[in-house]
Amino acid sequence: MLLDGFDPLVMARAAQALAAGNLVAFPTETVYGLGARADDDSAVAKIFAAKGRPVDHPLIVHVADAALAQHFAATVSTLAARLMAGFWPGPLTVIVPRAPARGVAAAGGQDTIALRCPSHPVALALLRRAADLGVLGVAAPSANRFGRVSPTTAAHVRGEFDENLWVLDGGPCSVGIESAIVDCSREHPVMLRPGALSRVQIEAVAGEPLRSRDAAAPRASGTLEAHYAPRAAVRLMTLSQLNESLHARASDAPALAVYSRGAVQGLRHDTVHRHMPLDAAHAAQELFTALRAFDDEGVQVIWVEAPPSDPAWDGVQDRLQRASASS
Repeated sequence: MLLDGFDPLVMARAAQALAAGNLVAFPTETVYGLGARADDDSAVAKIFAAKGRPVDHPLIVHVADAALAQHFAATVSTLAARLMAGFWPGPLTVIVPRAPARGVAAAGGQDTIALRCPSHPVALALLRRAADLGVLGVAAPSANRFGRVSPTTAAHVRGEFDENLWVLDGGPCSVGIESAIVDCSREHPVMLRPGALSRVQIEAVAGEPLRSRDAAAPRASGTLEAHYAPRAAVRLMTLSQLNESLHARASDAPALAVYSRGAVQGLRHDTVHRHMPLDAAHAAQELFTALRAFDDEGVQVIWVEAPPSDPAWDGVQDRLQRASASS
């Protein structure tokens, strides 16, 4: 059920639904989330069931402000507090030690928990109204079937789930890929998932370099090798490889889509082609919409020109690598 996320009456009813243990989908600046109150393990279980998501794959808990994050955190280090102050509300998730007996299901059973304060006005309004009703945090992964392409419009969400799910429509997401995730539960910060915020931006606020993920890192949302995948098989190529493959493509090859920044040669009339934005932020904003559009065209294969090896493109590169790992 699509509802106007900017309608105060709708917002009040949605907050009440969360308080009652029901699911509500809502927009954030990154992607649309499928939310349940994070302090109710039975409500959180509905998220895992609806998505077909493994129960040990942790969720991100969304809070209205840094003060409410204290409810779910055993401790908030100076580093975590610095990142919260620097980027909240915004597309950054921090992982901190979890408070005992709080958010167990949302954390996938781990002793750490992922926390974020989104900047989308509908998300913030919902979190604040819910907090007034005693819901101090909302667990919310992307509002799609597990492992598939994340939704960046309310219509995307509506196409994924039963029509009885409440979907708050807040328009297209402005960022378009999920938040960066930084593990702040250990001595030094560790980048677990890149996002729209660059490593340089995060390190400037953290005051120290971000370390790379290691075997001791906690499990985190959206970090499985294969994820974010459309129905069509995705293959990443350089522009020269793409052009060579187009010229060598057999006449009876599977239906194809091409997503490139550079000029391609040898496109046939039956090939779907879309230009990838040259700017990393714009490319991130439209990435999932483009992958969904290719699926809607009925193609079986998507050839994508690999993003530049520039830190600004790390988030897009990460999503495309995981999408292609499923192929």
